[in-house]
Amino acid sequence: MGKHYEQIACQFLTQQGLLLIAQNSQYQIGEIDLIMRDNTSLVFVEVRYRKNANFGEAEMTISSQKQLKIKQAAQLWMLENNLNIEDTDFRFDVFAITGKNQKWIINAF
Repeated sequence: MGKHYEQIACQFLTQQGLLLIAQNSQYQIGEIDLIMRDNTSLVFVEVRYRKNANFGEAEMTISSQKQLKIKQAAQLWMLENNLNIEDTDFRFDVFAITGKNQKWIINAF
């Protein structure tokens, strides 16, 4: 089911002008759902889905521990792709789907 919502996010972000670079990059520490380029910036996107908001919005499910794992996985991806972390513009976005509502949060963490 996660892949379905990642495709929705990817399609939306592509329509906004971002370019898909990689999808489901997995490391022992964690996974990066989407890696995209927005002009000169790399964008690491976490996609979250919740059927409804009864227990909160989808974006509320990203704990500080999860954020740390995503950041560490992003660092590994950049090293693997010979990108200097200090010389590369990057950010962490969230694409949250709660029920039928979609929200793109730029620079979420």
